[in-house]
Amino acid sequence: MSVLISKLKEVLYAVLPITSIVLILNFTLAPLDSSTLLIRFVIGAILIILGLSIFLFGVDIGITPIGQLMGKSIAKTNKFWIVVISGLLLGFFISIAEPDLHILAGQVDFVTSGLITKMSIVIIVSIGIGALIATGLARIVFNFPLYKLLTILYGIILVLSFFTTPEFLAISFDASGATTGALTVPFILALALGVSMMKKDSKASEKDSFGLVAIASTGAIISVMIMNIISKSDKISGSLELHDEQNVSIMGPFLHEFPIIVQEIIIALLPMLILFLLFQKFSFKMSKREVRRIVTGLVFTFIGLVLFLIGVNAGFMDVGRAIGQSIASLDHKAYLIVVAFVLGLVTILAEPAVHVLTHQIEDVTSGYVRRNVVLFSLCIGVGVAVALSMLRILIPELQLWHYLLPGYILAIGMTYFVPKLFVGIAFDSGGVASGPMTATFILAFVQGAAEAIEGANVLVDGFGMIAMVALTPLITLQIVGFIFKLKSKKRGVVKNVQ
Repeated sequence: MSVLISKLKEVLYAVLPITSIVLILNFTLAPLDSSTLLIRFVIGAILIILGLSIFLFGVDIGITPIGQLMGKSIAKTNKFWIVVISGLLLGFFISIAEPDLHILAGQVDFVTSGLITKMSIVIIVSIGIGALIATGLARIVFNFPLYKLLTILYGIILVLSFFTTPEFLAISFDASGATTGALTVPFILALALGVSMMKKDSKASEKDSFGLVAIASTGAIISVMIMNIISKSDKISGSLELHDEQNVSIMGPFLHEFPIIVQEIIIALLPMLILFLLFQKFSFKMSKREVRRIVTGLVFTFIGLVLFLIGVNAGFMDVGRAIGQSIASLDHKAYLIVVAFVLGLVTILAEPAVHVLTHQIEDVTSGYVRRNVVLFSLCIGVGVAVALSMLRILIPELQLWHYLLPGYILAIGMTYFVPKLFVGIAFDSGGVASGPMTATFILAFVQGAAEAIEGANVLVDGFGMIAMVALTPLITLQIVGFIFKLKSKKRGVVKNVQ
């Protein structure tokens, strides 16, 4: 119980800032048209606080142990084909179950009026994730340097981008961020940790604990780009169909979302439970008490995710869209950039996967890389990303690739000079930063602004935001790596961070 209370305190500190800012905006710059909308937002905030606390507790006793045990079992076989097939299957099933991916795919389906179907995005992305998780696990087993693999993968992405339409460019990079969400990240991190722990070299094990999320996220980008190139899709556009919020009851959206989300989370967790039971029968051979503890963890994860996603979808999403439209309609557009920066700054604190990653970073490095440093760097990076996305909406000539091309060239270039531990941490953080809060509240805020500003395209300008959120942490956290390296040189302990 004490652990659950400590999680609740941690989540309160994370969620209260964004709740406070939205309430301040409601009474100042962007008053909401309906009190119903505001009440739903407050109920949503309460559900998010409870859900995120329970979810993080469930991850600690359920998801993380499963991932670590599976990683160790795969590594013990020391057979290339088992590593590859296990990576493919685990990657596919975990990705196809990721709620964040379903959120993004649903929004793409909605905005394009079904031209790009939800299921096509989910399946194509899951295949890409499975292929790259297999590649990432093989990299750990065979000691292939992470920075070299990332250079190859982003080189492939660069070549494919020349043949990809602007709409699909935005969707492909957004898919990479959305795939690495609340359910996928804890499992992938634990899987990488389990495989890397089998290494005798402790420094190599520490470095290889990170980077698998980054490798997996490139699978989403590559698979969506290939889908676009093969299908030869023509230029598509989209718009938002805004419904009258005053005619919607307070509890109606919550009751509507409940059965949908319960079904999605059951589908999400069922493959993991089945895989665990299969591994338990043939490999783990754990005691009944340990099995009961892990199953209890999965139950807590289920309850937490349901509460969290209901709160986000029914309470936060419409408010984000309404505030985006309202501020974009003001005469002074500078307000839009400032508010976007502040919202990006605080939203990241409420992302479930961010808490899982930062705790693992602190644990694996034995406190050498403090979670507060990583959190601060992520906040700055994401704040800048959302602000730059707004600037792109305000200036039609500014395109997504104008940010992504120099940004990724800089990020990949830095990997050759930054301590290798920070390369994995930075690229994992890029995927982790764009979770359910970003994929719903911030995405809705940006789309609302894009709909209100003349000349903006909701499909191109709205969806490119998650791509930006996935990019900026790569640079900010590698800068932190440089600072650590310089400090270590002064103290004469540079070898410890290499």
